Amino acid sequence: MKTSALLFALPISILANFSLPASADSTAGIILNTKCQGGYNINIWQNYTSGELLYRATNPNGNLSLGKGTSQATEGVRVYKFRKGIYEYWVWDGTLDNPQSGILEVYKNNRILMRQACRKS
Repeated sequence: MKTSALLFALPISILANFSLPASADSTAGIILNTKCQGGYNINIWQNYTSGELLYRATNPNGNLSLGKGTSQATEGVRVYKFRKGIYEYWVWDGTLDNPQSGILEVYKNNRILMRQACRKS
């Protein structure tokens, strides 16, 4: 039983490692960790050497990993922005009302597709 469980788990762990190409390991540190409505878990990482921002999202529909993000302060709240083709992903680090909350926004061709409330974890 233990051998069969190990043989089943090994391909899954290998597949999980290859499904997230942006490098977020010992060369990067996590700067934001949020859990959002709809089962979205968002992590923002920053590469120690280059300063590059990395986006990692897991949700019931799959995983997404992006690099080359930007960061800016908007209305007193930091927002991290990432682009993949015609899609943009914005992660708000807090809100004016509550610094422990946040927002995930997804845009397609500059039109909002989704907005989810988040909580820092």
